[in-house]
Amino acid sequence: MKLNSLTFFACLMILLSAASCSKKERIELETITVGFGEVCESVTSTGTLESVTQVDVGTQVTGIISKLYADYNSVVKAGDLIAEIDKTTLESELKAADANLESAKLTYEYTKKNYERDLALHDKQLISDYEFDTTRKDYLIAKSSYEKSKSDRVKAARNLSYAEIYAPIDGIVISREVEVGQTVVSNMSVANLFTIADLNNMQVVADVDEADIGSVKVGQNATFTVDAYPNDVFSGKVTQVRINPTTTSNVVTYEVLIDAANPDMKLIPGLTANITINTKEARNVLTIPLKALKFMPQEFEGADNLPSFDEMPTPPHGAPAHAESDKPKDPAIPTDDPHRLVWVLSDGKLKPTEIELGIDNGIDVVVVNGLREGDVVAQNYTSAMPQEAQQQGGGESNPFMPKPPQRKSNKK
Repeated sequence: MKLNSLTFFACLMILLSAASCSKKERIELETITVGFGEVCESVTSTGTLESVTQVDVGTQVTGIISKLYADYNSVVKAGDLIAEIDKTTLESELKAADANLESAKLTYEYTKKNYERDLALHDKQLISDYEFDTTRKDYLIAKSSYEKSKSDRVKAARNLSYAEIYAPIDGIVISREVEVGQTVVSNMSVANLFTIADLNNMQVVADVDEADIGSVKVGQNATFTVDAYPNDVFSGKVTQVRINPTTTSNVVTYEVLIDAANPDMKLIPGLTANITINTKEARNVLTIPLKALKFMPQEFEGADNLPSFDEMPTPPHGAPAHAESDKPKDPAIPTDDPHRLVWVLSDGKLKPTEIELGIDNGIDVVVVNGLREGDVVAQNYTSAMPQEAQQQGGGESNPFMPKPPQRKSNKK
């Protein structure tokens, strides 16, 4: 009877041990298959839309607006008549200038004949020097007066032409500052009547933070959205990076100009744009996750399902080894040397492979050399509970994560 009890106890322990082992976590290797993708790094900013060409149309003469041929949103062509100033006063000034010119011309011609006659007489010593000098003086004064009268006539004619105001560019009238009957006064500055903008050529003036301006270059692609059309994404290119800083509340920004095509005329001056500038771009290239660069194969007790691996070779090109103490704090490339090691799964075995890296965006990195499409690269270890344990509430976990503390039972 005693022997049977011992046998039963031994069988019970074996069953409990088997049940415990069946719930033991299973370590698995997480891999990634190398494929083609894109890597982009961007800078975000806000800015304001402006037209590349915008002209304030004014007048250089004083007068009363008699006619307006354009209003807000009027589409105009270069040379179109858009306004007129009353010409009565200007036409009178032109007629007075014509009369003065004719009078000055007659005086000039008369004094010129006298001068030529007295010059001949003076050469023959038939008149005194005083008489000749007086005649020459009258001639020179008349000549100057005649030249001045011609200039006054040109000015009066030009002022009359300024009474008709024409559009200087093709565009749309975005501002009208006058009404019919209003007097415009030209003093030291030109009186502004209209503002015409060419909406076919728009640009975004973006305010880029000083921390990001170093990566923004002319020619980089950019996209932006505006609140007026939240579902539309507009594209452009960086055309200028201005080095003149602007400081607002101790925040330093720099202006970056981005051209913006506007075929549908949706973009108008003054809209606020939310901008994304692609500072790094690589498309249709081989990529792997950056965390694959930190992977180091390890051995786990009882993990017969894991592939074997070779010994760690000498770090390539002086790159730091992947030892735990040498791991970089940032998952990105820790040195300027683009050559690194990854572990490729081939024929059931992990093999260290030297690769050359390109640009990265903090998540993925471009592989320039060393890997081919379809290669399987190790990137992490994970632990998974058996299917029976998962049905009881178990699941996958990281073998390197700390276990949660055990709760104390209230049962006595």
